[in-house]
Amino acid sequence: MFDKQSVFIIAEAGVNHNGDLETAKRLVDAAVVAGADAVKFQTFVPEEIVTGSAEKAPYQKANMPGCRETQLDMIRRLTLSEEDFRTLKAYCDGAGIMFLSTPFDYYSVDFLDELGVPLFKIPSGELVNDRFLRYVAARGKPLIISTGMATLGEVEEALEVVQDAGAREITLLHCTSAYPASYEEVNLRAMVTLRQAFGLPVGYSDHTPGTEVAVAAVALGARVIEKHFTLNRSMEGPDHKASLEPDELATLVRAIRNVERALGDGRKRPSPGEQDVMRAARRSLVAACNIAEGEMITEEKLAIKRPGTGIPPKMWCLVVGRKARVNIPADTVLTWDMI
Repeated sequence: MFDKQSVFIIAEAGVNHNGDLETAKRLVDAAVVAGADAVKFQTFVPEEIVTGSAEKAPYQKANMPGCRETQLDMIRRLTLSEEDFRTLKAYCDGAGIMFLSTPFDYYSVDFLDELGVPLFKIPSGELVNDRFLRYVAARGKPLIISTGMATLGEVEEALEVVQDAGAREITLLHCTSAYPASYEEVNLRAMVTLRQAFGLPVGYSDHTPGTEVAVAAVALGARVIEKHFTLNRSMEGPDHKASLEPDELATLVRAIRNVERALGDGRKRPSPGEQDVMRAARRSLVAACNIAEGEMITEEKLAIKRPGTGIPPKMWCLVVGRKARVNIPADTVLTWDMI
């Protein structure tokens, strides 16, 4: 699904456009400047996903104090039109960044499929919605599945559903569905558990403050990182306060690229940059005194000193008892042609 040599970084714009197309375009611009691989939005028909009486989530109430609207009223304000999404898709294509959007209802799945998204992202809240999972998986596109709020058994059940429906390329994202998520509740090792349990590529959808946990996830083997971002955390809306600002997103991307380069291939061997240091820092066998040509080399006539350009110290026993071929002045690094 992705470049196996590079972590796939999704800049999660979500609904941080606040229902405004121009703000959404500015988010795309920020994601491009930051160096993200994709920018992702959310596509939904409000009346298809929430009842009129449903309250907002606690974090949404906390992030929007004094706002008494229902969840339906809120997401109506945060909706972009089909035409807006078509414009955004073309805008992303022109900017050289992958356009993605998470569907939350059947109609939006059909629309995004027709729009040509290269993959589908399943949000954590739909992991136990078997009918929706089948509907998305039947499109035959790669899936990224978030697993927030789920047990390992629920993840297994969801995988059975999408695989039975034809899904073949699947990436699982560990996630803690709190906004923001506390460090104590992240349980990042659960991402490793997902990889071991199902043998699939894994990643991490990060809701913690800052960038440290996402970078740590890369060190633990994440192939995909998803992180919410906004133009300004002080903007009004449900997700801004748990998002990175553009300069922070750029810092995260740089840190991930540095870490993935640092991970290497796992083979333990000297790096090219260590060669000069090796010669200076390691030691060699050295004449502890003047040794005349033909003279037997005894232990008392040897020392071990830097640099490491001569006979290595582990060859001590092979040198003791041999005779000098030439006169060897004291403090000379021994080489094999001298004995």
